[in-house]
Amino acid sequence: MPDGYDVLLRDGGIAHVRPLLPADRQALHRLVDRSSERSAYLRFFTGGRNTAHSYMDRITAEKYGGHALVATMRGRLVAVAEYIPARDGSADLAILLDDAVHGHGLGTLLLEHVALEAGGHGVRELVADVLAENRPMINVLRDLGLDMTRHCDGGTLHLSIASRPTARLAAGVEARDHEAERASLTRVLEPRSVAVIGAGRDPSGVGHRVLRNLIDGGFGGPLFPVNPNAAVVAGLTCHARVPDGVDLAVVAVPARHVLEVARDCAEAGVAGLVVLTSGFAESGQGDVEADLLKICRTGGMRLVGPNCLGIVNTAVRLNASFLPRSPAAGRVALMSQSGAVGAALLERLEVSSFVSVGNKADVSGNDLLEYWEDDEHTDVIALYLESFGNPRKFARIARRVAAKKPILLVKSGRSGAGDRAVRSHTAAAATPDVAVDALARACGVIRLDSVRDLIDTARLLACQPLPKGRRVAIVGNSGGPEAMAADACERHGLVVPELPSGLLAARTAAALGNPVDLTADATADEIGGAVKALVEASDVDVVLIIYTPPFGSGLEETRQAIAAATKDAATTVLACVVGHDGLIDGRVPAYVFPEQAVGALAHVVRYAEWRARPAVPAAEPPSVDTAAARQIVHAELALAPDGRWLSPTAALRLLACYGLSLVESADVSGPDDAAEAAVRLGLPAVLKAAGPVHKSDVGGVRLNLRTAEEVRQAYHEMSSRIGSEMTGAVLQPMLPGGVEIIIGGVNYPAFGPLAMVGMGGVTAELLADRAFRVPPVTDAAEMIEELRCSPLLHGYRGSPLVRVDALADQLVRVSKLLEDLPEVAELDLNPVIVTADRVTTVDVRIRIAPCAPPQSPLLRRLR
Repeated sequence: MPDGYDVLLRDGGIAHVRPLLPADRQALHRLVDRSSERSAYLRFFTGGRNTAHSYMDRITAEKYGGHALVATMRGRLVAVAEYIPARDGSADLAILLDDAVHGHGLGTLLLEHVALEAGGHGVRELVADVLAENRPMINVLRDLGLDMTRHCDGGTLHLSIASRPTARLAAGVEARDHEAERASLTRVLEPRSVAVIGAGRDPSGVGHRVLRNLIDGGFGGPLFPVNPNAAVVAGLTCHARVPDGVDLAVVAVPARHVLEVARDCAEAGVAGLVVLTSGFAESGQGDVEADLLKICRTGGMRLVGPNCLGIVNTAVRLNASFLPRSPAAGRVALMSQSGAVGAALLERLEVSSFVSVGNKADVSGNDLLEYWEDDEHTDVIALYLESFGNPRKFARIARRVAAKKPILLVKSGRSGAGDRAVRSHTAAAATPDVAVDALARACGVIRLDSVRDLIDTARLLACQPLPKGRRVAIVGNSGGPEAMAADACERHGLVVPELPSGLLAARTAAALGNPVDLTADATADEIGGAVKALVEASDVDVVLIIYTPPFGSGLEETRQAIAAATKDAATTVLACVVGHDGLIDGRVPAYVFPEQAVGALAHVVRYAEWRARPAVPAAEPPSVDTAAARQIVHAELALAPDGRWLSPTAALRLLACYGLSLVESADVSGPDDAAEAAVRLGLPAVLKAAGPVHKSDVGGVRLNLRTAEEVRQAYHEMSSRIGSEMTGAVLQPMLPGGVEIIIGGVNYPAFGPLAMVGMGGVTAELLADRAFRVPPVTDAAEMIEELRCSPLLHGYRGSPLVRVDALADQLVRVSKLLEDLPEVAELDLNPVIVTADRVTTVDVRIRIAPCAPPQSPLLRRLR
C-alpha cells in the first residue's frame, strides 16, 4: 500500500492509513507533545514523554519503517502503530493515539491492520506489555477478537496475542465496519441542517429547484442557500459561503467551481456532500473526479455523486433533489446509478429513501446496504446498478442484510463473453452476466430482468408477508385469465394444488377446483367470501385473486370486498385486476396481467425459501494441501510470468493437492513413444492431442485403439492433420462408459472465482446444460440436481445408478481449489465419467495467470 488507504471510524469520521515514512519524524514528535502526561505514562511507563520522543526517533529510522503504520485525519498525523519482529516468530506490538481521537475506534482499527499484516509476514504472535491500570487498552486488545493469553508481573500485564485470524475477529470486524458505515451516512441521510450551494433566483435552475423541494417537502432543520450574488432566494437569506457545522451540502454549481466549493465545505466541517453537477468521469474527467474524492476524504466528508439527482428521505421529510415531483412515502429504499431510471421508479414506488449515486465516486450500494439494514423505516431494498465497485464486499454485506430484508437488484449490461481470450468450456460459458447471477444467488439477492419486474416484486414484498410455501390457490371471475395464471405458476415451479372438498361448497354453487372459477356473474360478496375461506385454509400458502371488471358488482365494490376479506390475513395475498394496477386498501398489490402477478410471486417464493434455509458452513474437504498447491502455481508463474496453460503433468500435480485424480496417463511426443506407453498402460487405448481445446473438432481424439500398431498409426495421422498446434499427445487406457459430466471454474479479477458443473463431453457447449456457484460450494448435490441431465445420474430408463456423492465431492474440491488459488484463471475437468462405482476425470486443462492477491475481507478500508 505505497499511498495508503482511507478508513471509516466508529463515529463516521474518515482517517487515512499509510506506512510510516522517515519524513514523519517531526509529526510524530508533535503527536507526543500533544499527548497528556497521563497518556505518555500509560504508554511509555515511567519514561513518559522523554521515552516517547526517543521511540519516535527510533521508529522513523529506515530499518523499522516497514512494520509501522500511521493514521492522519484532516491532514494531521494522529496515530502510529507498529510491530517489531523477533527471530522466534513473535513481534512486539506498540501503538500511540492522539488524545483527541480516543474513543473513535481508530486504535482498534490500527491494531486489526497491524495484526493482519504481521500474520501475513509470518509472525505467529504479538506481544505487548500494558500497565494493569490501563484498562482501556486492555479492553481494546481483549475485544479485538484474536486469541490472547496474559500473565501479571507486578503492575504490568504481559499479553500474548495470536495473529491467526479467528471467527471472533471476523465477526468483530464485520460489526465494527457496520457501525462505522451506518454512522457515516446518518448525517447525510438524516441531516440536521442542509446547505444548497448554487441556489439561484431562477426557478428553473437546478439549485433553486433543490431548495424549493426542501422547503415544500417540509424539512424541519435549518436551510442555507449559498450564493454570493444574491441576498434572498425562495424567501431565505443567502450566504456567501457555507456556514460552519452544516451536516449536508448539496452542490449545484458549474463543474469548474466544484473543487473550490468542496474545499470550503471541508473547512466548514460539512459531514456530507451531494454533487449534482456533471462533467466528471462520465465526461472523461476522471482525474478531476479523483481530486474531488481526495478533498472529501481528507476533509472527513462522504460524497454522493457527482452527476446525480440528489437524495430523498421521506421519514425526515428530506427532498434534497431536483426531481419534478416529491416521492411518496413508503417502505422501499431505492438506490439508482441511473438518474433517469431512478426518476421512473419513483413515479411508481413509494419509498422510505432514495439515493441517486451517479458516478459512484464514493457512496455506493455497499454503503447504503449497511445503512438500510437497520433503518426502521425500510422493509425492502431496491438497487439499480450499471457496475459493481467491489462485488466481493457486496456479497458479504448482502448475504447478511438479505437474511433480514429482501434486496432487489436490476443490473444492466447483460452480455456474453465479448472479446475475452478464453479457451476453456467453462470460461466461455461463465460470462460476466452469469457471474452476477451466481453472486446474487449466493447471497440471497433477488436479481430481476427489468425495472417493471422490480416494481412488481417490490410492491409484493413491501405489503405482504412472505409465503410459507409454494401452494397457490387461484380464485376469480374469469376462467381465461385464471388458466393463464395457473400455466404461469407451473412454468415458475409453483404448485396449484387440488383444494380440500367442501372448502368453498357452502359459500358458492359454482363449479369448484383450482383455479376456482366463480364465473362472471359472481358478486363482490361471493368473491370476498371465497377469498376469506382460502386465506384461512391450512392447505394454501398464497391466494391469487383474478378479477376482470366491470363484471359482477363492479370494480370498486369488489375491491372493498377483497380488502375486507384479507384484512387480518396471515397468508400472502395478491391480485390481478385485469387492466388496472396499484394497491387494494394499501395492502394487496394488484397487477394488470396474470403473468405479471405470478412472476413477482415466484421471485418472492424463492427468496422466502432461501431465507428459511439454514445456513450451511463450508466444509473443509479432507486431504487438501494448499501450501503445496501454491508452491506449484508460484513455480509455474516464475517460469512463465505472463501465465500459461499447465502441462498435463503440472495440472495432475496441482489436482493431486486437492485429492483430485486423473485417469492414468502418459505424455507422449511421437508414434513410437505412444505405442510403448499403450503397452505399458494397457490396451485398448485412447490417444488425445495435447494442444487444441476442442480436440474432437480437429480430429484430435482417437478411441478404442486395440494394438500398439494402431496407436502408432493414429499418432502419425493426427500429427499430419493438426500440425504444430498438436504439441504432443496424451495416451490413456480406454474406460468403460458412464455419464459424462464437466466440472470447471474461472476466476475473475473483480468477482473472484466461479464454479460450474454441467453435461460434459462433446455436448458440453451444444446442450449448454450448466449450473454455477460462487465458492465455497455448500450445496453441491443441489447444484447437480439443477442440471437437465440429472436424471441420467439416477437410473434414467433403467440405466444404472451412479456415484452422485462422489461427483459432489469432486465439485466441492474444485471449488476449494478455485477459492484458494486466484491465479487459476480457467479450469476444465472434461469429461468426468461417473459410473456405478467411481468418478474418473479423463481430461484436464488449467490456465494460470498472474493476479494481485485478493484483499482480505478482514481489512477494513474504503474503496
